[in-house]
Amino acid sequence: MKPLNGLKVIDLTHMLAGPYAGMVLADLGAEVVKVEPLNTGEMTRGLLKNDPNYSFKNFGAYFLTLNRNKKSVSIDLKNKKGLDVFYDLVRSADIVLNNFSAGVVKKLQIDFEHLSKVNPKIITCSITGFGETGPHSSRPAYDQIVQAYSGGMSITGSDANHPTRAGIPIGDLGSGLYSVISILSAVISRDRSNKGQHIDLSLLDVQISLLTYMATMQTLSGIDPEPIGNAHFVHVPYNSFTTSDGFVVIAVITNEFWLSLLDIVDIEELRNDKFSDQPGRLKNQAYIEELLNKKLSENTSEYWIDKLNASKVPCAPINSFSKALSDEQVIHRNMVVEVEHPDGGKVLMPGNPVKLSLDNEDTYSPPPHLGQHTSDTLKSWANYSEKEIDLLIKEGIISQYQ
Repeated sequence: MKPLNGLKVIDLTHMLAGPYAGMVLADLGAEVVKVEPLNTGEMTRGLLKNDPNYSFKNFGAYFLTLNRNKKSVSIDLKNKKGLDVFYDLVRSADIVLNNFSAGVVKKLQIDFEHLSKVNPKIITCSITGFGETGPHSSRPAYDQIVQAYSGGMSITGSDANHPTRAGIPIGDLGSGLYSVISILSAVISRDRSNKGQHIDLSLLDVQISLLTYMATMQTLSGIDPEPIGNAHFVHVPYNSFTTSDGFVVIAVITNEFWLSLLDIVDIEELRNDKFSDQPGRLKNQAYIEELLNKKLSENTSEYWIDKLNASKVPCAPINSFSKALSDEQVIHRNMVVEVEHPDGGKVLMPGNPVKLSLDNEDTYSPPPHLGQHTSDTLKSWANYSEKEIDLLIKEGIISQYQ
């Protein structure tokens, strides 16, 4: 049994933020049904599908990963009959998730105002770039747009002249995670009130929230922070360092860690009382890092990591994806899993990081073909007959994968 078994989610999302939220809910046991346009389906179905490196049996990496454990129903929502079919699904659903641009769901008549009349207990979640209210609510936005707008890019990179986006699309993924938090909060609220509600989730809001203490530092001081690469503005040494065959990260945040590090690297010039506490090390950051880089470059990353770990000094190699995904700790935690393709064969992808002591079932069903579950879902969710389904298919209102 998974923790969200019994929860029914209609997933109208595309690209990354919304599909990622739907994937997390599906991994945790919710029955997540993608409602997709006829013929083309959700746009990531076509993304990388023909790339020889990043696809498998005409499913690109985006679609393979983000749509595991989901079902697919194909409906023409712009058709009045199609909209009625959608409403019939909403009657037995718990959540409707979308990441259309602001205003689109209202135009399609699938916003909370319309859906709550069909199902007063429905929870709707709209993920937009700037939110559904405010002077910029109608502006389009993608991951890098909100990384830039929020100020996050201004502190990322080597210096102020080279603002850099985060390598992981944190604007989209952070918003997907906050959507899951919001949805589960609304589900708990509904258990008390017996009422559904709408969630207005903004990518920009999430990025501002993730500035956390650094935003408070700015409001207190009036000083805009600047990027400092891999260094820390308080702790030294806390940075990436060059070895003979790569890079390692060392994070010294206590004097005890500093003393242990000195025993490992054995650099006489650093055994100086002026470096014995954090303020002294911070004042001499460049000097300390120069000596450490010179010493660490004399041996391999593995050599230094073994030494540092033995003395419990916080450290890590800067791994490539291939090394990270084959690491014994990652494998032990079941964070690389095999997911089947609906046409056979398996693909390796990241697993589910949520580890529960009671409901920790870890299973993955294949990402679906377009309309693969149209008939079954209409039967189980809306009690449609085979005859009704056949007629809707003939009329071009729905489609069923054959």
